[in-house]
Amino acid sequence: IDYVVTKIPRFAFEKFPGAEGRLSTHMQSVGEAMAIGRTFGESFAKAMRSRELDSPAEPPASEGDLLAAIEAPSAERFDLILEAFRRDIDIEAVHESCLVDRWFLRELQTLALEGDGTEGLVRTYKAVDTCAAEFEAATPYYYSTHERPGADGQVVSEVRRPAGRDSVVILGAGPNRIGQGIEFDYCCVHAAMTARELGRDAVMVNCNPETVSTDYDTSDRLYFEPLSVEDVLAVCEQEKPEGVIVQFGGQTPLKLARALEEAGVPLLGTPVDAIDLAEDRGRFGALLRRLGIEHPPYGTALSAEEATVIAEEVGFPLLVRPSYVLGGRAMEICYSNEDLNAYLAAHVKADQEHPLLLDRFLENAIEIDVDALADGGEVHVAGIMQHVEEAGVHSGDSACVLPPLSIGEEMLEQIRATTTQIALELGVVGLINIQYGIAGGRLYVIEANPRASRTVPFVSKAIGIPLAKVAARLMLGEKLADLDLPEPPSGHVSVKEAVLPFARFAGVDSVLGPEMKSTGEVMGIAADFPTAFAKAQAAAGVLLPTQGTVFITVTDTDKPAATQMAARFHDLGFDVIATGGTAQSISSMGIPVTRINKIGEGSPHVVDLIRERRCDLVINTPTGSGARADGQAIRTAAVRHGIPSVTTMTGASAAVRAIAAQKQGEPAVLSLQEVHGTRAKQPR
Repeated sequence: IDYVVTKIPRFAFEKFPGAEGRLSTHMQSVGEAMAIGRTFGESFAKAMRSRELDSPAEPPASEGDLLAAIEAPSAERFDLILEAFRRDIDIEAVHESCLVDRWFLRELQTLALEGDGTEGLVRTYKAVDTCAAEFEAATPYYYSTHERPGADGQVVSEVRRPAGRDSVVILGAGPNRIGQGIEFDYCCVHAAMTARELGRDAVMVNCNPETVSTDYDTSDRLYFEPLSVEDVLAVCEQEKPEGVIVQFGGQTPLKLARALEEAGVPLLGTPVDAIDLAEDRGRFGALLRRLGIEHPPYGTALSAEEATVIAEEVGFPLLVRPSYVLGGRAMEICYSNEDLNAYLAAHVKADQEHPLLLDRFLENAIEIDVDALADGGEVHVAGIMQHVEEAGVHSGDSACVLPPLSIGEEMLEQIRATTTQIALELGVVGLINIQYGIAGGRLYVIEANPRASRTVPFVSKAIGIPLAKVAARLMLGEKLADLDLPEPPSGHVSVKEAVLPFARFAGVDSVLGPEMKSTGEVMGIAADFPTAFAKAQAAAGVLLPTQGTVFITVTDTDKPAATQMAARFHDLGFDVIATGGTAQSISSMGIPVTRINKIGEGSPHVVDLIRERRCDLVINTPTGSGARADGQAIRTAAVRHGIPSVTTMTGASAAVRAIAAQKQGEPAVLSLQEVHGTRAKQPR
């Protein structure tokens, strides 16, 4: 074997304020990247840049503090070790801090001081030798390395390309992390399958060993490379493809799209300018106004000072986030100038390249997700999903239901028409996802993403149509009119639920908000919503109780709904306990309730009951702009002791309906093939 393989974890501590960040025997990584090189240094350097970090490590200024930081096992440990060598700290001092084997430390020192050894060499590609040189391997599985050119100035490439066949390069999603996971790999794999079905060579570029896209038989050729402009351009130079698909791998390949286009690489599907237009709040807002489509007031700031001025114009509450992010990174709801100032101090370096987006937050709104297909001239609305949680919970963390539960046909038709308008105006070829808010009976566009979304696998399985495959066909020149897409089947309800990792991050509040925190999702299918929701909860590891004690404490605005909730639980045979204000509201309606102390009032309080396993379900909604100390302590205790905890009233309403359905008996079990009938739903 003539290569070295390095696997490196991808962590997401930035998503969990309050998490210690110290590594231990308790797994905390959310994904991993892998790299192949001829030497350890080359392989390790590629793996490090394959992590696609949201922000670089910030090493301490002093040598002593740096060595102390290296001593603690952390996500940034190797970044800190490399920094120590750049500061000429000797190997023995570093070894005493971290106990990493000196051989590795010598290699890392060379890497820090001299680079990965590729200076003056020429990039080429080698095949992974799956036969250990016993006989010639034919695995189409490649990695880049650097060699000294021969007398003719050339280096030897081991890439085998059959003559006379066009290739399509598909850019993967890189390491799984919160906001970008296997849902995008699903889309990339379907794109590869479709390219091969249509007579092209499918060429995959990815660096994630956990995915199907990096199986050697998924594509005709696989390049195990970091998803950077330099690395992808080198693959394109090697392949000279018919086109590159950047819309299926999430934000990672989208960030490369403009540079690839400027380098002359042909991109398939929706034009790059349309992707930028949808992301640019100013341009997109102008497009919506021209089409007569409503959207929440917004502003774009290029500095913290400008953000303060724009906030007054747009009005509170504000949804604030950086542009060009996935998974709601650094997205928060600000209810006041004090909230905004705290956000700006913690997160923002707003400038021309990193503008800050400020949107009016629609309170008490129903959020809708739509996935649609377009070929530039026609649009097919594939799925309209209603979020179970109200607007303000990131779409990746919210349960959602298809078909929507409480949306009238008139509003559904407006959603279809608006989706069609936007997709055609943007010139979408392939997939588009649009998020809407419904407030006061009016439809507002929150955002549009002309790319594959994380809901594509869910919708595809719910309706029985492989959306990513259809989108790939459209990107390769076919038309919707020629595909004869079937109507979605009726008679069943599909619920998607998020899987949340709070149990792995001690002390982190489990309250949901606009920044995505889930690491996966599950799906439940049944004849009705309560049963499908119960199945989805069970699949996510949340075993809703059918008897016992429910604890309810909610913010003042939620008390009327909580009273109705308590009545439902009482009718189902539950004992109800609540803190002062909530208990008073419940008892005033004649519902039996046991009042319990707030934590600050001393024992016995609900955390005591949770520890003693005398509470079976917690319903706790945060107050105002953030969870108060009591609420966080309650939710943290519930997570630690495995007690189901619900943080929104809409989620609680769904839970009580699911519990009622569970008490009716076990639902029928059907395979997905039975749900969708025997006829294939593949496009013709």
